[in-house]
Amino acid sequence: MRLAEVEEFIESLFDTRRNDCFDRESGVTVRGAEEFKKVGYCTNLTLDTVEEAIQNDVDLMVTHHDAWDGMFGLKEACLERLLEAGVSHYFNHLPLDDCDFGTNNSLAEKLGLRILEKSHLEDGFYCGRIAEFSEATTLEELVGRLELLLEEPVQVWKFRGGPIRRVGLVCGNGLSNRQPHVHRSVWCRKPRKKNQDEISGYGDRQVDGRSS
Repeated sequence: MRLAEVEEFIESLFDTRRNDCFDRESGVTVRGAEEFKKVGYCTNLTLDTVEEAIQNDVDLMVTHHDAWDGMFGLKEACLERLLEAGVSHYFNHLPLDDCDFGTNNSLAEKLGLRILEKSHLEDGFYCGRIAEFSEATTLEELVGRLELLLEEPVQVWKFRGGPIRRVGLVCGNGLSNRQPHVHRSVWCRKPRKKNQDEISGYGDRQVDGRSS
């Protein structure tokens, strides 16, 4: 198969392909051989995932995220290593968060949520969802479902008790625009006064017995 055919096919799946920012959020970053046979895919482009691809004779890496700009030198190091090994790389970020078969919709479906609306518009892509359970659940039960699905522990900040039915869902690393995302999530009633310090720095302290 040819790399150009993969690009054409993937982009044909997205209704947002005419978005002005589509090419910035999706595309080929490294072109190795135009013809390829073996594909490897993962969430993040890192030096570790690049090395694993090389060790497994992968011709094309497909990732959700490109190498992070915020980690000094990571993108340059990944590109250099891919070029050296002749491995191509394609990523698709915000378009996949936005689309109906992407990260947010897939997680909502696995959790048994009914999507009410898209949310968190960024550069013409909706990066989140507002969704509901058919029956109310608890935060602890929701955490249990997430950990079962993801097969790893999740971080939790509990701002109130009581049942949960409506959920604000944003699949992402949570490092940018935190507060607007939190304001639309399920546990975001106005906090009690004694919790104000916890909310202003909720990523740096322990709120409910789980280390942040």
